[in-house]
Formats: sequence, C-alpha cells, structure tokens
Amino acid sequence: MERQILQILSAVGQHGISVHALTMHVYNMNATFFSQPDLNDIRNGVRRFLLKNSKSDSSLIERTERRGVYRLNTAHNADARQLMLEFHEEKHPEEKEEKPKEDLSLDLFG
Repeated sequence: MERQILQILSAVGQHGISVHALTMHVYNMNATFFSQPDLNDIRNGVRRFLLKNSKSDSSLIERTERRGVYRLNTAHNADARQLMLEFHEEKHPEEKEEKPKEDLSLDLFG
C-alpha cells in the first residue's frame, strides 16, 4: 500500500491530494470483482503512513497550506525528488522507434 500511496502522490504533483481522495484511490487500486478491502483499514493505513512520513520539514511527505492535503516534499527531500523521477519513468517509458516493415510478399501479377 505504501508504494501505491507514493505513486499517487507523485502523480498529483505539487497540488497535493486530500486524505479522503488518496484513500479512495488506494481502495480502488486494491478492489477486485471478487474481493473488496475494508475501507476503514485502508483509511487507517493511509493516515498512519502520512503521519509517520510528514513529521519534520525534511520528511518525505509534507502538508500543504490546505487542511488535510498532502504532497511529496520535493523541496527539502532528495528521496521525494527521486521518487518523482522513478514514477515518471515508469509512466512514460522511452518509446522505441520502430522501423517500417519491408514488404516481402510476392507479386501475383508480375
């Protein structure tokens, strides 16, 4: 769940995301047709992770000016900047240039 939280925080960028919205994203990432996780367990896990990782100015996660909204602390934490790069690379892998295929079919009318 921690990796999912960090992935979501890196996707939202500097605007941040509310605890409720983050909880719902994590819940939806873990819900399947056959099993539904407990929403309260997800909410408590998200809150615990955010509080544990936002205690100081140099923490991985920081609170924004708005109440209950969090974001990665890219200004004061090198690990947060690295996470932004890693998740960005996963999201947009280098697209390989494909060469057009050469037509090797036989000419039926030649």
